[in-house]
Amino acid sequence: MDALVTTEWLANEMGASDLRIVDATYVDSSTGRDPAAEYEAAHIDGAVFMNLGELRDTDSDLPMMMPSAEKFASRMQSLGLGDGSRIVLYDSSPFHTSARAWWMLNNFGAHDVAILDGGLDKWKAEGRETKSGKETLRHRHFTVWADDKGVRTLDQMKANVESGDEQVLDARSAARFTGEEADPRPATHAGHIPGSKNLPQGELFNDDGTWKTGDALKSAFEQAGIDLDKPVVTTCGSGITASVLAFGLKLLGKSAALYDGSWSEWGADRSTPKATGAA
Repeated sequence: MDALVTTEWLANEMGASDLRIVDATYVDSSTGRDPAAEYEAAHIDGAVFMNLGELRDTDSDLPMMMPSAEKFASRMQSLGLGDGSRIVLYDSSPFHTSARAWWMLNNFGAHDVAILDGGLDKWKAEGRETKSGKETLRHRHFTVWADDKGVRTLDQMKANVESGDEQVLDARSAARFTGEEADPRPATHAGHIPGSKNLPQGELFNDDGTWKTGDALKSAFEQAGIDLDKPVVTTCGSGITASVLAFGLKLLGKSAALYDGSWSEWGADRSTPKATGAA
């Protein structure tokens, strides 16, 4: 299974015994949307709802830090996602949150994971069938293998400012990156990590909501000043859209680390250097 699958591919695979479909839509509560209610109103047949707002380290002061391996495995098992599953993720979020689910699943050992190109919006636009209500979930065993080599901590990011060993790429909007726009979190500075580059996550998508691929995708990274032959760490506001950049690099055959604390940690820490203006 490719990392990015089409609606046609998914329609042809429906009913396969090892296929698991997951709605991973997440939006900020300030939008007034309720992804869980939207899922119950209309979802792809057989899909389960992954609540990313709850699938995090709830003991952390930071908004979206990865949960413990035990918590993650427990949630996956309760959703019927287990060993041997082919998992296809989709969303209907402007933040393309299926990429966050993809990133966490990979970090916890599930590697047969794909994202549905165009998500639920494309599925609906093509007149494909949706279902309402909840699905009957069958508990399955999920063997978790926590691998933190692709996760960066605050201390590692501080050291990288000095060494420059890894390129840092920020998925936030240009106005948030430059500091022109104030950070929405209280007591959080505006700006960006010194030396980082900016590639707003929306620039990885075509006008119809599908992913850019090939030369168009490669060009987006190169125009942001990224050398695709050198290591990259992605960052954003809370670790969600940083996952979009990581998935984009995956489509180009590259791997990226991710700074999970992102600007919600860096920007609120008084010991970290901050930069403003363009990269």
